[in-house]
Amino acid sequence: MELQLSYRLETIATLVPDGARLLDVGSDHAYLPIALIEAEKIAFALAGEVVKGPYESAVSNVRDYKLQSQITVRLANGLEALESSDQIDCITICGMGGRLIVEILEKGKDKLADVDCLILQPNNREDDVRAWLAANGFAIDKEVVLKDKGKFYEIIRAQKGEMSLSDDELRFGPYLMKESSAIFTEKWQVECAKLEKALSRVPLDKAKERAQLIEKIDRIKEVLK
Repeated sequence: MELQLSYRLETIATLVPDGARLLDVGSDHAYLPIALIEAEKIAFALAGEVVKGPYESAVSNVRDYKLQSQITVRLANGLEALESSDQIDCITICGMGGRLIVEILEKGKDKLADVDCLILQPNNREDDVRAWLAANGFAIDKEVVLKDKGKFYEIIRAQKGEMSLSDDELRFGPYLMKESSAIFTEKWQVECAKLEKALSRVPLDKAKERAQLIEKIDRIKEVLK
C-alpha cells in the first residue's frame, strides 16, 4: 500500500535530514511521518494533532501501515506533544498561517533546546517566520518555493545558528532572492498584479494607503529586476 504524497509534502520530505527523530506538528493524517518511515529515511516520528478528527485519522493510518512501533500519535496543542524522552531533533510545522507557526514556536520555546532543525511551511506571513528564527538562534540554510495545485508555497529550513536579515530578505527569503527561480518570479508577479489592482481601487485622497501599496509594488519590481 504505497502512500502518494502531494508535491508540497513530497518536497518537505526531501528536506528532512536522514535519520532524524521527527515531530510533525499538525500532522493531520500522519502522511508525512508514514512516508518518511516507509522510505526508511527516518526511524522514529511523533505526529502531533490538536483536533480530534485528524488525530483519530492519524492513529488509524499508522495502524493500517503497521507502524505503531515507529510512529507515536499524540493529541496535543503544538509543541506540548513533545516530551524530552522522545529525543526529537527535527520539527516540521506545515500548512498553517505564519503567525500561528510563530505562536506555536514561541509558546514551546523551552522545548527547543535539543532541536537542531526546523522545517516550516507557512501559508502566509513568511516574513514573521523568518524574523522569529533570526531572533531565536536559528539560521536558514535552505528555502524552496513551489507551486502545487495552483497555489504557491514557501518552505523554510533552519538549523541552530545565528543570522541577521535585511527587510528584503525577511520578505522575499535570502536564498529565494538569490536563486530567483522561475516560480519565485511568477509568485511575485502574481502578488504585484494583486497589489496594483488593489491600488487602482484606493481613492486618490487616501494618500497614506496608496503610498503603502506603491512602496510594496516598487519593492517587488526592484527584487524582480
